[in-house]
Amino acid sequence: MTAGWPVELADGAVGLRPLRLRDSKEWREVRARNAEWLRPWEATSPDPRTEPAPTYAAMVRRLHADARAGRSMPFVVTFADRLVGQLTVSSITWGSLRGCSVGYWVDQRVAGRGIMPTAVAMASDHCWSIGLHRVEINIRPENVASRRVVEKLGFRPEGLRPAYLHIDGDWRDHLSFALTADEVPGGLLARWHELNGVP
Repeated sequence: MTAGWPVELADGAVGLRPLRLRDSKEWREVRARNAEWLRPWEATSPDPRTEPAPTYAAMVRRLHADARAGRSMPFVVTFADRLVGQLTVSSITWGSLRGCSVGYWVDQRVAGRGIMPTAVAMASDHCWSIGLHRVEINIRPENVASRRVVEKLGFRPEGLRPAYLHIDGDWRDHLSFALTADEVPGGLLARWHELNGVP
């Protein structure tokens, strides 16, 4: 067990819980249904001959190993107890940085309902509660839906990272956004609720 993991978080109908091997069937169904929706934003290998896409089981085992080592927190996003996406806190670094990165995807059927901003806010608050200081999110400039998430939550734009990640078959530029614990002293979820008039 590592700091802050495993953990389950919830706010109304939106939940975050650890990704499990037994999620395979539901995860695959959601991913298959959303293949075209997600393809432009999916990480790919620069050399698929030597680094083929992992199986679901291999992906879960790698994520669990990273979580046990304190490097990541692999969550599934649920809505009304149904799996609707994934959110991974990765690149957890302690020492003088105390930072991490967050990546996510959501089922197109529930996009635009505030599910992912709620999930990102919960995950960010959890990161700060265990002593991390900085949460970073990197997004392709063309990914308008994902950019809306960080904009709604007030993540600060930090600039362009040219050819930052291999996505959809090529090296793609990303925009970097970040927030530190100091910038949201009352918590990000509370601020998100306030913006939406939730008591």
